[in-house]
Amino acid sequence: MKYLKIFLVIFINITIFFNATAQNKLSKSFYFGTKANKNHGISISNPISYSNSTGYGFDFQSTENIILKRNFVTGKKSIYFSVKLPEGDYKIDVVIGGKTSSNTTIKAESRRLMLKEIVLDEKETANYSFTVNVRSPKINDSESIKIKDRDKNQLNWDDKLTLEFSGSPVIQSINISPATNVKTIFLAGDSTVTDQDQEPWASWGQFITNYFSSDVVIANYAESGATLSSFKGTNRLDKILALIKPNDYVFIEFGHNDEKIKGAGNGAWGLYTNSLKEYITKFREKGGIPILATPTQRRAFNDDGTLKPTHGDFPDAMRKVATDLQVPLIDITEMTTFMYESWGDDASRKAFVQYPANTFPGQTEKLEDNTHFNSFGANEIAKCVMQSIKNLKLDIAEYLKPNLPNYNPKNPDNFNNWTLPLSTRFEITKPDGN
Repeated sequence: MKYLKIFLVIFINITIFFNATAQNKLSKSFYFGTKANKNHGISISNPISYSNSTGYGFDFQSTENIILKRNFVTGKKSIYFSVKLPEGDYKIDVVIGGKTSSNTTIKAESRRLMLKEIVLDEKETANYSFTVNVRSPKINDSESIKIKDRDKNQLNWDDKLTLEFSGSPVIQSINISPATNVKTIFLAGDSTVTDQDQEPWASWGQFITNYFSSDVVIANYAESGATLSSFKGTNRLDKILALIKPNDYVFIEFGHNDEKIKGAGNGAWGLYTNSLKEYITKFREKGGIPILATPTQRRAFNDDGTLKPTHGDFPDAMRKVATDLQVPLIDITEMTTFMYESWGDDASRKAFVQYPANTFPGQTEKLEDNTHFNSFGANEIAKCVMQSIKNLKLDIAEYLKPNLPNYNPKNPDNFNNWTLPLSTRFEITKPDGN
């Protein structure tokens, strides 16, 4: 017994040592500026481009945009900085601000908003932290998520972490370390939820990230064009099931594409209802906490200014599943109905991808989409979700950033008050699904 205790102590200490060593290898610190600190971490004193050999550097030709000062980097357009990292959750600590006034917005991976327009006066600096999920399609040695060809080059699916700094940013340093003991919120859904990789498209899943503290990480596995069946068929359900921990959350929003599946048994009260129940059961078996979210409304007005209910029985079917299985429900269908009707026909266009020709590079025809949102619209829906988390008294409400104002979809924000720097990567082709 004495030798067994000694063996266990040695084994535990060895395990702790190797875990700490592995984490240290993944921890990286970068200091920017012509006189950057060379004693701690990696000094970035020249506009080095990202390469696989170095495993870090400025990305997407943004070396052309940067200006390196004594102890910070700035630029007039988006600055992309990438670091090669394996799949996992990473805590990012940044020091921003310096000898000049600044306005810094930070997005991660496929345009997930992490910090929105942090304004600092001259000589003012600030420290901020957030957590980013870096993912890979791999599930195990024999299975992977099936990625569509058009999505394979998205930043969510490469082998690196990419941070985008925009506005008039001033960045002194970035520290990256593995995030442990964070609560994960998984997202399962379609194009209205997914991280839209390029402008001008956006979804609420990539804006809800801005409302949580660094103790939470959002793992968004939603896919444009997805149904409950295709989400399962492309192994995204299996991926979440392989990663989910007890008391992690899964937000489930489907309907836009499910309602187009025709044939006996494929309606709201058949395949859709049965699939929702399957998802809920499987997540609960893993100790996860499922949350149902009815689909966002399409922008389709009647002549009298009311909204047409284009989803048929699907929202009601989800509501019934929520009641029957005692699952918390976020009624986005109801909230977006209030929102669009409050704006009215014309003003509601400002929340969607509706732009005249030549607004964006290579866009020779007007964009007029009544399903997919721009950044303003996506953020409004993220606010609806954030408010619902409060109203439902979910335990993750304690992880929301402090002092967030309440949001009323019957009194939505005015587009004219919305500001957010556009990313410099554009895609004119609309997302799959409608």
